[in-house]
Amino acid sequence: MYYFIVNTKSRTGKAADIWKQIEQILKERGISYQAFITKCEGHAKELAAEISGLPLDKINIVVVGGDGTMNEVINGVKDFSKVVFGYIPMGSGNDLARGLGICREPLTALDKILANPTPKRMDLGCVKYAENKKKKYFAISSGMGIDAFVCKEAQHSVLKRVLNAIGLGSMTYVCLTVKSLFTMPVVRAQVGFDDGEMRTLEQVIFIAAMNQRVEGGGVPMAPRANAFDEKLSVCLVHGIPRWKTFFLLPVLVLGKHEKVKGFEIVDCKKLQVKLAKKAVLHTDGEYCGMHNCVEISCLEKKMQIIL
Repeated sequence: MYYFIVNTKSRTGKAADIWKQIEQILKERGISYQAFITKCEGHAKELAAEISGLPLDKINIVVVGGDGTMNEVINGVKDFSKVVFGYIPMGSGNDLARGLGICREPLTALDKILANPTPKRMDLGCVKYAENKKKKYFAISSGMGIDAFVCKEAQHSVLKRVLNAIGLGSMTYVCLTVKSLFTMPVVRAQVGFDDGEMRTLEQVIFIAAMNQRVEGGGVPMAPRANAFDEKLSVCLVHGIPRWKTFFLLPVLVLGKHEKVKGFEIVDCKKLQVKLAKKAVLHTDGEYCGMHNCVEISCLEKKMQIIL
């Protein structure tokens, strides 16, 4: 039995037609399944909690939607030990699919899932808001600063809808980043990796804890990040004059920033961040409010997924 959680509004509504094709294939092949269509923001999380709470030893959940839909689902699951995930990417960024090598052609992704290969155990990230002790899981990344601000802006951006309509949705994040470079405030931060001492960083533009190589529609923040290596790759950008960031953006987009002054990548299992003032926080591109104190950790082999 497969339990499908489907966001028919993803890919600017085109997912609805693709889901009809998927459902037709399931019926033709005699596949046992139940489908649940998300109705509003947060509904995928509720559905995941309900399905993962069933009294079964193994539960196959297939997510049909974008990175935000998958983020909701993993944050709704009650017991990861009995859930096997399949993912049919239908978003504009599809960073999870990029990072894991999942085919972005929906029907090909479906075939892979139905072939029932042995799932792989993947790391997840977990961010705790130190102010109120809330936590959220992430499969791709969690960050503070301009990358989080851009994710927040993209959620309700007219530009995103227009670019999605012409098949250029992944460009949304780059365009909004260019727009924000000269207006976003920088901040002083204290950061600590694993159990090391806290360091002070000046003029922090963003801090991104990466579980996958890419975020923001394919930007390789941490080119060597690996969701199976039991650690996070943290990309920090700090101490760069604002005027210079515009010229360094292509370097970042091309993944050539590792040896550029002002860019730093640190592999770790745990990260602490304390900001001088609150900044936007995101997980997998989803807005998590304004915070100045967070703890981010790697949850080793937490999630089973078909690749």
